Amino acid sequence: MGPVRLLHTADWHLGKVLRGVDRTPEIAQALEALLELVRKERVDLVVVAGDLFDRPQVSAEAEALAVEFFLRLRELGVPALVIAGNHDPKERLEALSPLLALAGAMVRGRPLFREEGGVVEVKGLRAALLPFVSERVLMKRLWQEAEERHRTYAENMRRILANLASPLMLGHFAVEGSKPGAGEFAFHLSESYAVPASALPTAARYLALGHLHRQQQVSEAPLAWYPGSLIQLDFGEGEEAERGALLVELPPSGPARVYPIRERWGKPLRTYRLAPEALDGRLEEIRNFPGYVRLVLEGRVSPAVKERLFQALPNLLAVESALALPEELQGQGRAELGLLEAYARYLEERGRKEEALVQGLKQVLMEVELEALAPGT
Repeated sequence: MGPVRLLHTADWHLGKVLRGVDRTPEIAQALEALLELVRKERVDLVVVAGDLFDRPQVSAEAEALAVEFFLRLRELGVPALVIAGNHDPKERLEALSPLLALAGAMVRGRPLFREEGGVVEVKGLRAALLPFVSERVLMKRLWQEAEERHRTYAENMRRILANLASPLMLGHFAVEGSKPGAGEFAFHLSESYAVPASALPTAARYLALGHLHRQQQVSEAPLAWYPGSLIQLDFGEGEEAERGALLVELPPSGPARVYPIRERWGKPLRTYRLAPEALDGRLEEIRNFPGYVRLVLEGRVSPAVKERLFQALPNLLAVESALALPEELQGQGRAELGLLEAYARYLEERGRKEEALVQGLKQVLMEVELEALAPGT
């Protein structure tokens, strides 16, 4: 019996909308490339470690693309294992699981902490399926201090992982010491949600992880990797961050072998931080950038200037102001930050990693911007 060849993917985020632009067609092209890899590399099993979808309510197009992908896998005779991530509509995935099972995809939306149901067998492999588990599920007292929450969450995850330990494991969580891609939900990457590498079961031969958008290895024993997202999903994710998929060989005995597939699927995203007087000299460069652009300009930006920029730059998705900040927010590098970034860092430095506050400010700024751009204002 030869090695089992896996294609490890995660963080598709079908249905992703960035500043009004639906990224689903770009993700669809990446899925086409994955199918070609399955054919070319004679893959035996595809694993998707969470976040197929970007939000609980997804478009019919996004859902159809997921179903079509697994149907086409079935035509190639290749089964799939799929778990839900923190972005996924878990109940919807559970409802879709009988349909996807007809396409050869075994889907787990809700976590099952016992071996019965939590561990399956496919291609002669025992595989554990662990979807995203929030603190609300694992902890009785959410008002604990951060350090105590971290210890409690980590210890409960250690027990779950030990109970499900299998040669192949799928999980959607952050491992301590790993590097985020910067586009993930910050709250779910905070220390209280991180799992120490020492909690990963050494009985596993390969841990197929999802959640972080940067491709990386996070453990040697057991061998654990994140494949990264399929495309650059957010302006916070640097163009240089590796992403793509992983080809994994699991021989009958001995260590697994991982072959990173690093691709630049989808359009690149870039943020330009400029002084107003430098803008005109960079317009041609920005216009010729092959992806989407965000501009962060020093000082206040009037609605008229924004309208002119959107007309001149078809690839422009956002214009933000690097406004003068309160004295306590100022410091080295702060002038280069947009208002949202500065506010998020301000909260973090005061021990308040509260995604809800940042999202609330973002919503207010969006409403103000829409009002400013509305006809007759």
